[in-house]
Amino acid sequence: MIDLLTITREVKNIALEAGSFIRTERSAFDKNKIEKKHAHDYVSYVDRESELLIVGKLRNLLPEAGFIAEEGSGTLQSEEYCWLVDPLDGTTNFIHGNAPYCVSIALRNREELLVGVVYEICRDELYWTCKGEPSFLNGQPIQVSEVSELTDAFIALGLPYNSDAYRPMAEMLMHKLYGRVGGLRVQGAAAVELCYVAAGRFDARIEAYLGPWDIAAGALILMNAGGRLTDFEGSDNYHSGYQVLATNGKLHQTLRDIVKK
Repeated sequence: MIDLLTITREVKNIALEAGSFIRTERSAFDKNKIEKKHAHDYVSYVDRESELLIVGKLRNLLPEAGFIAEEGSGTLQSEEYCWLVDPLDGTTNFIHGNAPYCVSIALRNREELLVGVVYEICRDELYWTCKGEPSFLNGQPIQVSEVSELTDAFIALGLPYNSDAYRPMAEMLMHKLYGRVGGLRVQGAAAVELCYVAAGRFDARIEAYLGPWDIAAGALILMNAGGRLTDFEGSDNYHSGYQVLATNGKLHQTLRDIVKK
């Protein structure tokens, strides 16, 4: 049996080290080194170097674990444990010098998420939790908001790169929510925005066509802070990131009824 608190402490240090590297690189970032993965979906040497740093240290921490990492490092076969790593979530924000962007690291076994750590670099905010523990922001426990009325809700929307497929949903959400909720925002960094829901800054976040590395750490942090995650149908099949409805729990049914339609 692995010691989750010890592992979480080490993962926090790894996330902070990767965040320090990213912060340093941002100060002299060269936009000419940007590459396109797909239309409007970018990657830089910073993403790749951050991932190499993180994966190398996680291998030393738990050699028996496999990996699912955004930029392709590591492998996952039949290992009992699996790291899910986004070395720089919010790359487009990073490229343009716009907050937020973050490092996201999660550990799961075959049944459940075990550890979640997200470091938001611009605000120097470290979110973390592990199985059976509360969620924390810079050492202080956090909880989701108490907002239960849609008219008061402050909601984050994500606009995925798969724009043609998602456009009907995006247009519907704007039509149904704009002017009817307390506020809408599009910030562009799913991992840390799930943490913002956990900390009560947002009351909900909605997006699809994400990757499992985008949401794993933030999902556990949100749930351990009292929130809820499902797909748009309301099932717990959110782990792939294909559909993600994240709320404080009190707004979940109302928003699920909207996105399900």
